[in-house]
Amino acid sequence: MSRRTLPIFKNLLSGAGSTRSVTYMPRPGDGTPRPVTLIPGDGVGPLVTGAVERVMEAMHAPVYFEKYDVHGDMKTVPPELIESIKKNKVCLKGGLKTPVGGGVSSLNVMLRKELDLYASLVHCFNLKGLPTRHQNVDIVVIRENTEGEYAGLEHEVVPGVVESLKVITKFCSERIAKYAFEYAYLNNRKKVTAVHKANIMKLADGLFLESCREIASKYPSIQYNEMIVDNCSMQLVSKPEQFDVMVTPNLYGNLVSNVAAGIAGGTGVMPGARVIIGGVVILLGNVGADHAIFEQGASAGNVGNEKLLEQKKANPVALLLSSAMMLRHLQFPSFADRLETAVKRVILEGKYRTKDLGGVSTTQEVVDAVIANLE
Repeated sequence: MSRRTLPIFKNLLSGAGSTRSVTYMPRPGDGTPRPVTLIPGDGVGPLVTGAVERVMEAMHAPVYFEKYDVHGDMKTVPPELIESIKKNKVCLKGGLKTPVGGGVSSLNVMLRKELDLYASLVHCFNLKGLPTRHQNVDIVVIRENTEGEYAGLEHEVVPGVVESLKVITKFCSERIAKYAFEYAYLNNRKKVTAVHKANIMKLADGLFLESCREIASKYPSIQYNEMIVDNCSMQLVSKPEQFDVMVTPNLYGNLVSNVAAGIAGGTGVMPGARVIIGGVVILLGNVGADHAIFEQGASAGNVGNEKLLEQKKANPVALLLSSAMMLRHLQFPSFADRLETAVKRVILEGKYRTKDLGGVSTTQEVVDAVIANLE
C-alpha cells in the first residue's frame, strides 16, 4: 500500500468522514467480471483459497475462478494450467509443497520459469492492533525470481562432490532494478537498498550491483544505498524502520523477505505477488505480456501442517491481503479497499485471530468476521 493512501485508511478505520475522498472513473466495460486462474495447492492451501472465494462471493467482486488441481509433487506443470494463466493473465495460488532433496524439481520454480515471473514483491508492514517488537515497519522486498542459485544447474562432479552454479546476468539484474525503482517512484517511496554479497562473490554480485547503480543514476530523486546481506539481516532485526524498498538477487530475497515478515507480524499476514513486467511498471502492470501470480508473501511454512488442516485453523489474512493486491491489479480499486479495510478492522478488534497471531479462532471464524466488516 502506498504511503499516500495511509490517511485514507486511517479515516476509514476510525469511521471519520462519510464523504469518500477518492473516486474511480471507470472506462466502458471495466465492470465486466474477470476470470482468475485458481491453484488451491497442498495442505492448508485449499482452506485459505476457499476463504478468499467466500469473501469474494460475499463482496460480489467482479471475478470468477477457474480452478486447477495441482500439487507440489507433480513432475511437471500441467500444460492446461499454463494455458489458463496465459489466457487470464492473473492467478491466485495456495501453497505448493516442495519435496526436499531426491532430485524432484520445485513446481513453484518451474511456474516462475515457464511464465518468466521475474519479480517477486513482498510487502511487510505493521498492522494496527497486532503487537510486534518493532513499530513503523513498512518494507517492500523486491526479489529477482528467475536466476541466481535457483537456476537449478547442479551436477555431481565425482561421487561425494556436487557443483551448484549461481547464474547472474546483466539483463535480469537491470530489469529487476528498474522494477524496484519504478515501484519506488510510483508509490512515493524514498529509498532503494540493494542487498548483495559482492565482497565475496565479486563477479556475480558485482554485476548485480553495477546494474543497480546504472538504474539508480536515472532516478536522482530516490536515495540509493547498498548493504551486504549478512549485515542486512542483523540490521533488519535491530532497526527495520531504516528500510524502505529493498532489491535483491534470488536467494537473498527469499531470506530477507521472511525475516522482514517475521518482525512485522509473521508470514500469515504478509501479502505478495510474482509478476512478469514487459514495460512501464504500474505497481503490478505492464505493457505487453502481464502474467501475475498472487500468493502468500513469504514462505508458506504451514502448508504441510496437518494439525492446522485438521483443526481448520490456518490463517487466511495473508492471502486475503494478496487478493486485495490482485483486485487493484485488475483495476477494481473500490473492492480492493473494502477488502483490505475489513481485514484490518478484524485485526484491530482482536476478537478473531488464529493461533499464529495469539488467538484460537478457526479459518471460518476469521472469514465470517471479515465478511461482517465489509462495507
